Amino acid sequence: MNSRVTIAPPQMSSGRIVADLFLFMLFCLVVSCTSTGTDKPDYELLEPTTMLSAPEPVVLTERYYSKEQVKHGKYMVELLGCSTCHTDGALVGTPNLRRLLAGSRTGIAFSDPLTQSNPGVVFPGNLTSDPETGIGLWNESDIIEMLRTGVNQYGQHTLSVMPWPAYAKITDEDAVAIAAYLMSLPPVKHEVPRKVRPGKSTEHDFVHFGVYRKTQ
Repeated sequence: MNSRVTIAPPQMSSGRIVADLFLFMLFCLVVSCTSTGTDKPDYELLEPTTMLSAPEPVVLTERYYSKEQVKHGKYMVELLGCSTCHTDGALVGTPNLRRLLAGSRTGIAFSDPLTQSNPGVVFPGNLTSDPETGIGLWNESDIIEMLRTGVNQYGQHTLSVMPWPAYAKITDEDAVAIAAYLMSLPPVKHEVPRKVRPGKSTEHDFVHFGVYRKTQ
């Protein structure tokens, strides 16, 4: 069965001016990517969950970062809504809170499934400190490079599904704080599927600009 989903706008949870500005930016980004409709049969409206929360840090990073830096990084990750894509199930409205920021097995299509039967699909990665399935082997520079340019530690571009252009002007202080926080997260072993190139089929569900497809 195929299903259709619309993305709900984020709820502004902070009264701070900077929070309002960032959330407004996120709202504009989400709205610009929302599907306006389709005449495809067997689609239904769903509502994904906009996640403005993040797990508490537990891995000791005091040797390199202050508690204030880690706390500020958590605030920034919540502000930027990273958990919406990087939490399993959140994209389809059923977030698994035991896997906050541990990656999503629901993918995001980077080509149009309404015009291409098998679009290309990427899966938001595991951002916890797990060394095998997460970013436990990444360093500060790796994380900041990905955040600002969309290029990972292997020189691979994450495509436009990650809104890195909106993050490119984040201050050095904020970028380092985000890296400090992510490196402090408890490891959650959760492997996400590999990227699927256009023209190849996937056995996993995915979303695209508000469209959700079941694989059955």
